[in-house]
Amino acid sequence: MRHREPPGHLAPHIPADAYRRAEATGERVVIVVQAADHNGVPWRRILVPFAIAGAVAAGGWGLVAAICFLLDAAAHTAAVIAGAAGPIGIGGLTLKLTRSKH
Repeated sequence: MRHREPPGHLAPHIPADAYRRAEATGERVVIVVQAADHNGVPWRRILVPFAIAGAVAAGGWGLVAAICFLLDAAAHTAAVIAGAAGPIGIGGLTLKLTRSKH
């Protein structure tokens, strides 16, 4: 008797000994296939791209807010240093960083 595997990918879940016993004795093999109900909208395929896009948008706005905060802090720091330092001179060249208040 020639050894044969189950045809195609019809039922890879049938144990080999049960299939061979059914083939040898001529018994019928009953295969139960549970059909998935795919009549509705596959929400996962729709929601995942929107979730990724939302995360990218939120991250982009967070990055913009962080850059604005750092630039604001740098501007305030430069203003405080310029106000406290007064005129800066290097080698006879004087640079006045702020206007006088008088």
